[in-house]
Amino acid sequence: MDSLYFDQGASSFPKAPGVGEAMAHYVTNNGANINRGTYSSAAQAGLTVLETREMLAELFHFSEGVERVIFTPGATWGLNTLLRGFLKPGDHVIVSSMEHNAVMRPLRDLEKTGVTFDRIPANSAGETKGEDMLPLIKNNTKLVMVSHASNVSGTLFPLEAAARICAEHQLPLAVDAAQTAGHVDIDFSKLQLAALCVPGHKGLLGPQGIGALLLRRDFADKLRPLITGGTGSASDSEVQPDFLPDKFESGTMNLPGIFGLHAALEFIKKTGLENIHKKEQEQTAKLLSLLKPLAVNLVGPCDANKQVGVVSLDFTNMDNGTAAFQLEQQFGIMTRCGLHCAPNAHKTLGTFPRGTVRLSLGCFTTEEDLKRVADAVKALSINSVCG
Repeated sequence: MDSLYFDQGASSFPKAPGVGEAMAHYVTNNGANINRGTYSSAAQAGLTVLETREMLAELFHFSEGVERVIFTPGATWGLNTLLRGFLKPGDHVIVSSMEHNAVMRPLRDLEKTGVTFDRIPANSAGETKGEDMLPLIKNNTKLVMVSHASNVSGTLFPLEAAARICAEHQLPLAVDAAQTAGHVDIDFSKLQLAALCVPGHKGLLGPQGIGALLLRRDFADKLRPLITGGTGSASDSEVQPDFLPDKFESGTMNLPGIFGLHAALEFIKKTGLENIHKKEQEQTAKLLSLLKPLAVNLVGPCDANKQVGVVSLDFTNMDNGTAAFQLEQQFGIMTRCGLHCAPNAHKTLGTFPRGTVRLSLGCFTTEEDLKRVADAVKALSINSVCG
């Protein structure tokens, strides 16, 4: 029985064509660090790094300068840089009700120092109205930090409405695009974002261990680096450089990861983000239509226009953990079960503490894959009722 990977929300698989080859090429044929040498292989690696920054800037309509496209070890690192590097004791933050622990755990730590936060309310499908953040704005509100789409239900946050409100109140808007980067179009300039945090290994179809943080000029100036150290620049000083990207890129970069991400971004550009989005939206609608008649509860909006390709199931006559185990053991389908590092999202959706079985698709998912998943869920739900 062939395995079927339906956990794209955790990490994409397969990766974009050429990712592994690009990483192997760097490790086998280059191996040099950038900013540390003037020889040809270091210059070649530096050019690939620059091109990758440029491709990220183009993909996200980012016009603040490629030096403000900062490479990170992943989205969690970038989010910690944002929150810990910007907030001070006494500051207030507005977040959504659907945040991942990559946002909430740093905030809980900062809460001990006097930082406070409020959550924008959402309905039982995880849907939020932009105007519902208005009553939460205080004199000491310094940041609005929201997840663009839920990793539990796929529910999209009303980013444009929030952006308008933030602009009116001169509040910086930072976005966690872990579930939307590479899936939907994100226009940094149009939304007037202060910061955008993306992982390289999910919708961008690159390897684990690489991500990016895109920073608006004025916001970057106010941000303190999380890590300081060697950058290969200003080596005559023991003080961290204040110019970008060096200010936020201390230590040896994950160059194999950047080479892999470079190849993935080339694939996305060649394929067309609009084509990827259209296909995934159609497949999300198809999957929802196949699952709706079955004896399981669908969690979230159940509308492909209101969510990304993340669909959570709550089995009515079987423990969700057992269901996820049986989906792999009997049908070869790999899913993600539990609370998905987002406990308040599950509380909002009414699935705490039991969690859900999450199905998440990607740009390489086929119609046959969708039918196989639906048939397996149907067989399990029928057997659980009869048994």
